[in-house]
Amino acid sequence: MHAPAPSFVIPAVRFAGVARHFGSVKAVDGVDLAIAPGEFFAMLGPSGSGKTTCLRLIAGFEQPDAGHIEIFGETVEGLPPYRRPVNTVFQDYALFPHLSVGENVAYGLKVRRVARAEREKLAREALALVKLAGLEARRPAQLSGGQRQRVALARALVVRPKVLLLDEPLGALDLKLREEMQVELKGLQRALGLSFVFVTHDQGEALSMADRVAVFNEGRIVQVGPPEEVYERPATRFVAAFVGAANVIEPDMAAALGAPARLCSLRPEKLVLVPADGAAPAGAAVIEARVVDVSYQGAVRRLAVRTAAGVALTAAVPAARLAPAPGESVRLAVPLAALVPMEGER
Repeated sequence: MHAPAPSFVIPAVRFAGVARHFGSVKAVDGVDLAIAPGEFFAMLGPSGSGKTTCLRLIAGFEQPDAGHIEIFGETVEGLPPYRRPVNTVFQDYALFPHLSVGENVAYGLKVRRVARAEREKLAREALALVKLAGLEARRPAQLSGGQRQRVALARALVVRPKVLLLDEPLGALDLKLREEMQVELKGLQRALGLSFVFVTHDQGEALSMADRVAVFNEGRIVQVGPPEEVYERPATRFVAAFVGAANVIEPDMAAALGAPARLCSLRPEKLVLVPADGAAPAGAAVIEARVVDVSYQGAVRRLAVRTAAGVALTAAVPAARLAPAPGESVRLAVPLAALVPMEGER
């Protein structure tokens, strides 16, 4: 499933039939894509799905075997990275340990032969932008992980790219700091108005930060759209399972529930526990099942259940209510409107 035609005239980044092969491996296999100016765009997928190769194609670290790439209307096939209006923040930050924070940030300006006084001024401004003012003289080893991540951001932003590429930049941070940096990154992107292209395998990051998400699998984009659309209406079995771990309802089960005989997704939180003597809510069918496992996850408990027909399902119920124990029988209401038809496997 390719991106719908965007409403903007000149995309920040455009792929047309782009392919990149490594021997017999089709790392990127005919990708069409348009990223809007000022958009926070996430590329989401498992390892080997093609998302990082696409980022490297934008950066110029890889060249396409087929297809066409533009950045703000300029053809960039064959252009080296330093001639592209982009910059990249890597997962390992790639800071020079022997240089100070200020020197690290100013390095790109030095390569571009910007005068020393000017590059030091711009480096200070970039560090202030990422809330690190006054730390110019420190070395990277004297900083926390979150601070090093901010230095890498400042170094990428100081050269004023038109597009900022972020290759899993939060992957090395602990959970709390990662969540804080998600908020800061989104705020920074809005303030700057830059196009951010963010590669991640973490669905939570993509859904919480991006304006649009492209889900990759086997070198192709299988769905692209706003986070709510990708989550609520997965197009394929793969998207349903990868983004939010939805239940996949086979056509025969959908028909038995009173819905059209289509392959459908069903999010765990849509299932509702019904008392043994209670009636099904309006517009819902009831499934009888046995609890296999219960896991506490803060606000919810996840119930792994199995129906009499042997179908494994997952339900997410409020943690505040009394949950059934493994081995107990339960009745689950399935709102028929929550069954989302899907196109197929990939």
